[in-house]
Amino acid sequence: MTLARTILALALFAAACSPGAAAEPASRRVLYLGIDGTRFDALQAAATPTVDRLLAAGIHSDTCLILGDRYRENDTISGPGWSTILTGVWADKHGVNDNSFKGKNYEAFPHLFARIKARQPEARTVSLVTWAPIEDQIVSHADVRQKFVAQGKDYAGADAEAAAEAVRQLADPALTCLFLYQGQVDEAGHAHGFHPTVAEYVAAIEAVDKNLADVLAALEARPTRAAEDWLVVVTSDHGGRGTNHTKGHNVPEILHSFLIVSGAGAARGTFAEPTYLVDAAATVLAHLGIEPDEAWGLDGVPRGLKPAR
Repeated sequence: MTLARTILALALFAAACSPGAAAEPASRRVLYLGIDGTRFDALQAAATPTVDRLLAAGIHSDTCLILGDRYRENDTISGPGWSTILTGVWADKHGVNDNSFKGKNYEAFPHLFARIKARQPEARTVSLVTWAPIEDQIVSHADVRQKFVAQGKDYAGADAEAAAEAVRQLADPALTCLFLYQGQVDEAGHAHGFHPTVAEYVAAIEAVDKNLADVLAALEARPTRAAEDWLVVVTSDHGGRGTNHTKGHNVPEILHSFLIVSGAGAARGTFAEPTYLVDAAATVLAHLGIEPDEAWGLDGVPRGLKPAR
């Protein structure tokens, strides 16, 4: 790690740990990070200084459930997983049960950017992804939306490009919410195995962590950073076992994702109560000061935010 990146990383940690007063909604910002197919035990096995700092400066669950109690008919794969993460509702509402996206119901249950724009039309929203179906199927109401194609399944290269674009977008003082997706961990799991003892899988996690170091350094370098209250929310769509994660409804290694909520406005430690994928979007909205309309039908609840916000 370069000296500049180390200084910026320490600044991130110090800012996140500073108690301060509750920030006004207008100063609140969110970095929403999705790392496909990542098991938390593999995160712990990997050398991930960036994620480690986020954990230290926030609250997390290592058993975030990718399915709810009400509906469990969708497969444990990316189409329904990212639909849930980005809409805040389960598959019986968003309509996506597999990677065909047949039955999608995003008109009624859209991407969370639509909810942000409904309450804060001036908000600037950015989506940067390397799994094309997110861009082609799910994303809406984004001021900037880009997909970085993994040529020959080179998700590592595409992830690096997406992260570099995130660095550029973070220079925009008007930015309100940026969603960044990284796909190489899932690809490594399918090719070599989803397990903390699989070197290639762990190496992919470490590569993503390095990408995130650049992104968080860019966040801290914003000229307006001192007046902003940033929340970083990190999750994954599923885990994995062997080289797969389909039909994992009763397989803990697949059924459990993770949820990290980090920043000055976040609590500290580990969640005592169960957490679910739908909670991630609800937490993003709550940090931005957006009270959901009952008609939105969100299934998640905000998690890990300090009281009196």
